[in-house]
Amino acid sequence: MPVSSANTDNGNKVSIVIKGRFDFNDHTEFRESYRQYQSGAAYTLDMHDAEYMDSSALGMLLLLREHAGGDSAKIEVVGCKPEIKKILAIANFQKLFEIK
Repeated sequence: MPVSSANTDNGNKVSIVIKGRFDFNDHTEFRESYRQYQSGAAYTLDMHDAEYMDSSALGMLLLLREHAGGDSAKIEVVGCKPEIKKILAIANFQKLFEIK
């Protein structure tokens, strides 16, 4: 799964794009996509091209949330396919992330 990230607003807004499968094999690449940016930035996780997500991907999202400021984190997840939206709903992630 290719992961790419870009920032705007001097690193205060970060966009991370997920393509293909989002699973444990992508742990290092995903972590590196956000660790280079400051804690407290607002994140958008673009899932338009994500085809699959497993439980390890849920854990990776929690690590992103922790890096972004925990309870004060501003993270929106956009473009989820119905299957991925269902996984996020079952895990109650709508309470932790803004899912669009």
